[in-house]
Amino acid sequence: MESNTFKIADFNIRISFAESEKNGMWLLPSFSNFKSDEVGEDCFFTLTVDDSTRPSKDRKLVRKFDTGNGDTLVYQLPDGGYQYIIRDIHNRDCCLLITNKQFTDCRCALNGDWTMRSFGLNDALMLIFAFAGSFRQTLLIHASCIMYGDKGYPFTAQSGTGKSTHTSLWMKYIEGAELLNDDNPIIRILDDGQPYIYGSPWSGKTPCYRNRRVRLGAVTRIDRAPENSIERLGPTQAFASLLPACSSMKWDQTIYNNLCDAITRVIETTPVHTLHCLPDEGAARLSCATLTKE
Repeated sequence: MESNTFKIADFNIRISFAESEKNGMWLLPSFSNFKSDEVGEDCFFTLTVDDSTRPSKDRKLVRKFDTGNGDTLVYQLPDGGYQYIIRDIHNRDCCLLITNKQFTDCRCALNGDWTMRSFGLNDALMLIFAFAGSFRQTLLIHASCIMYGDKGYPFTAQSGTGKSTHTSLWMKYIEGAELLNDDNPIIRILDDGQPYIYGSPWSGKTPCYRNRRVRLGAVTRIDRAPENSIERLGPTQAFASLLPACSSMKWDQTIYNNLCDAITRVIETTPVHTLHCLPDEGAARLSCATLTKE
């Protein structure tokens, strides 16, 4: 059994591979910056990759949803845990994932060629991280995040609206702006009660896998408009704006309540805005001027 330890968002994670010519760390090239030599007792979660894992027959289908890259089937198990079938955009079964109720002890079986196995394993790890994070005041959000000064500024939006376009405008026109992550940064509330934002091994089509942490400066949702303007949201609007950007399972009351508690803590400590904008320099300068002064 090959065992590997990683530190992601200051959590220790262990991924083990049963002996196989088809499975190993070569399926996770984006994890190289997060490799760690620490093997602490406080392990966020463990995942064992073993193709001999078989699906549970005693299961109940609770959801089938389209991730944009393929369907995922979600089954509830009698002990409160979950079973997932992760499919790619061609509707091929890539991964069987089985977890306990708190997503701390997980195992999976992979299928197909390198592309299918890498896709399935990465999707499984994102699912585990998101839902294990709900028990530790941690949010995996769908956003493109800029680092500027000593803070991070994630931009959320519906797919195709222009998150990456807007952050690329910051990097083009705002001196000192850097990309932290282009698709799935992590917000974690630490013991001081303040939210911090981290890079992650998951960054969509942009290979930006930075093992960095900065204070969360503001969260902004992008809305395309014929002219540039920005508004700070009140608590209710802010909650409604941030919730869709977070991975969740609304049917699981414990996980969903944990998620809502973490979002509430974020909006209590952090400005949340909507940026109505064009994809131009003016939008980047307006959002920078507004967000960095708060």
